[in-house]
Amino acid sequence: MLYIMRHGKTNWNKMEKLQGSVDIPLNEEGVSIARKAHDKYKEISFDICYSSPLVRAKETAELFLEGTGTPIVLDERLKEMSFGEFEGTVGYFNNPECPINNLFVDPVNYVSVGGAESFEELGKRTLSFLNEIAYPLHNEGKSVLIVCHGALGCSIISHVKNTPLAGFWDNLMGNCELVKLL
Repeated sequence: MLYIMRHGKTNWNKMEKLQGSVDIPLNEEGVSIARKAHDKYKEISFDICYSSPLVRAKETAELFLEGTGTPIVLDERLKEMSFGEFEGTVGYFNNPECPINNLFVDPVNYVSVGGAESFEELGKRTLSFLNEIAYPLHNEGKSVLIVCHGALGCSIISHVKNTPLAGFWDNLMGNCELVKLL
């Protein structure tokens, strides 16, 4: 089995600030929903968990798997998509004048700007992780959990489901939502 989960909430989520690779911790609500997810999904067991090294994902993995003995392995390829100079921006989604707006509202026509990662770059590293780690473990019959981020999670799900770029954001998970991929 292959599962994926997005990290718990942070203050930047609450403020609708673009996080990207900025290392923002969980807030109280984020800790709480990770613990609730632990209880909600306690009957599902995992052989191994791979997590983004960013603290919001790592802490979510630790809280979600607390007491299970499931090993957590950090993998740099699971870091959130870099939004370059736009990290920390508020109002990016509803402002067509914001250069990174197309990333969210028209992904097919998005062109990487301001040092932000492109969909192609994101796709390469997520596919690398899937091909080198997740798929081989799944094929061995292992139950694998991936704890990551919004855009990164969309990229992984898009690869697994073969979602076209136009539907990229249709794969966005809620915070601490567990999704079975395979």
